[in-house]
Amino acid sequence: MHVYWDPVPTARQLVGEEPVLEVFTGVWAERNWRNVPGPFYGADTDSMALGRMDAPRHIAYDDDFGGGFGREFVYRQPVDEAETADLVWAARLELYSAYGWDGDDHWTPAAVREWWRDRGRVREWALAIAADWGAEEHPGWGYNADAQYRGHYQDAARGHLDFVAYLDDGLEEYLRGYVFWLEQRRAPLDGEALPVL
Repeated sequence: MHVYWDPVPTARQLVGEEPVLEVFTGVWAERNWRNVPGPFYGADTDSMALGRMDAPRHIAYDDDFGGGFGREFVYRQPVDEAETADLVWAARLELYSAYGWDGDDHWTPAAVREWWRDRGRVREWALAIAADWGAEEHPGWGYNADAQYRGHYQDAARGHLDFVAYLDDGLEEYLRGYVFWLEQRRAPLDGEALPVL
């Protein structure tokens, strides 16, 4: 398997005749800082927290609205057609169509390396929110403390822990392949030297 695979052509094929503006209207300047570098990102999404229903291996939720769910972000970019389909379906469900797929037009090798150097910030956040949302009770959260929401929060916490695991094992190799893509506009061949982060 190649270190980097470009998912955008597959996403365009999946969107097909749908107007792109009805699916991917995310604005780069509004992207969530937690998004991992790559073509897809969550920007000013709604707070319905539905993305993990279709793409649990790719989407997580922030807590920017206090104790409850905030915006969605992409913590793992898709690496094959099936994963791309999951992410496209999740983007279709997003109320504001605030996912973007133009990250390749904005990320630079230097920006990817800067994000990677600052990964401790997102890792620390993800561990803290996973501990909070994975707990059995949340007495300070008002209606969100209701037991009916517990499973949703615990699933979200699993997503944060998956993000941490990916930060620790897998993301570096992906990002090295992505930097190669940004520099060469082609996927690296098997055994080809990859840039360092």
